Amino acid sequence: MSKHNSTTPAHQSTSGITPGFPGSLVAWWPFKSRPSLNTLAAHNRVATALITGASSGIGATFAHKLAALGYHLILVARRADRLHTLAENLRQTYRVTVDIYVADLADPADLTRLEQYVRTLDTLEILVNNAGFGTTGRFAQIELSKQLDMIHVHILASVRLTHAALPGMLARQRGNIINVASITAYIIMPGTVTYCATKAYLTIFSEALQMELPDRRVQIQALCPGYTYTEFHDSPEYAAFKRGSLPEFLWMPAEAVVETSLKALSSGKVICIPGWQNRLLVTILRSRRLSKLVVQKRLRSKLRESPAPQPAD
Repeated sequence: MSKHNSTTPAHQSTSGITPGFPGSLVAWWPFKSRPSLNTLAAHNRVATALITGASSGIGATFAHKLAALGYHLILVARRADRLHTLAENLRQTYRVTVDIYVADLADPADLTRLEQYVRTLDTLEILVNNAGFGTTGRFAQIELSKQLDMIHVHILASVRLTHAALPGMLARQRGNIINVASITAYIIMPGTVTYCATKAYLTIFSEALQMELPDRRVQIQALCPGYTYTEFHDSPEYAAFKRGSLPEFLWMPAEAVVETSLKALSSGKVICIPGWQNRLLVTILRSRRLSKLVVQKRLRSKLRESPAPQPAD
């Protein structure tokens, strides 16, 4: 059940084997650079940022960075206690207005209420579609409801909230929409089939949507991080995952991911892949043939270690 609290803040997280690079690698637009977000206070105006998945990780980091720039915040997540704690911290630290909106974006009723609420926001300047989660295992063996929930949270929620926010931004001739995707959008990855597919949707959706806009007064971004230090891999789904199994240079702090994203808004990039290592990885693996060879080798190794589960009786 969703619950909006106009006096308390909150947040929820969305990050995972984060993000990716597009076929065009980076989309550039032939317009002048947009003004930096740092000019908000100088213009002495009220601007609001709404962040889903704000209670931890990348979402919470966006909340801190945008609060430091003077944005009023609306934090959306399922965990009310985490939202309240985060909101109070943001208020005391940055002296900004922080509202919380408790909602499960996999719940159609909660999403509909949030969508209607977004349409009423006449100072909304930044929408961060960050809520998300991951699963591991073969598609045929994972509970279908989890796959459908992922599609609802990653795709349907992002599309509906973008559709709700965009008319007002276009009318005001000002706005930014950040869809948090992942480098997995560009990598064929057995074991995370639906996750990769939903992130690929977000990158294509973002690129095509930006092409529809007559100018860059409203900026769309697909943020494609790689492995990020957050709580994403602390869920029961990733109980067998060990961070130490990957080279340390592949990991990035959430702060660096968010800073890269906000800087990219000013430069006009639609696809934002933080970190040289992630850009290099995506460039290499954009070769479908090479990507398949790498993944197939990894998959064969995994299958030798753990045989495929037998069909249920």
